[in-house]
Amino acid sequence: MDFANYQAAAAQTQSVAPNDADLGLLTRLILGLNGEAGEAAEHLKKTLRDDGGVLTDERRTLLLKELGDVLWYVSQSAAALGSNLEQVAEINIAKLASRAERNTIGGSGDNR
Repeated sequence: MDFANYQAAAAQTQSVAPNDADLGLLTRLILGLNGEAGEAAEHLKKTLRDDGGVLTDERRTLLLKELGDVLWYVSQSAAALGSNLEQVAEINIAKLASRAERNTIGGSGDNR
């Protein structure tokens, strides 16, 4: 499945209008994204704590499901900003390529 098809299918599960200026909607989406990322982190923690550091098939499936939820929230957040996953991916790759070119992949800070 490509980004456009995913985003179209994801949009069927919640109505998010492009260029939606409702800050409340964007806030709920970004907070939801954070929550789902936290659930993925919890499964990783449980891999270390409960599974002896072994990534079981069950835990892998649970992590993939949480990453799917993260993707949904990224998709809907992009739509609420009047954008799409393809543009988000393009912006990210351009940012990473610039960092690689300037040898600043490591380190911290958004504008390195």
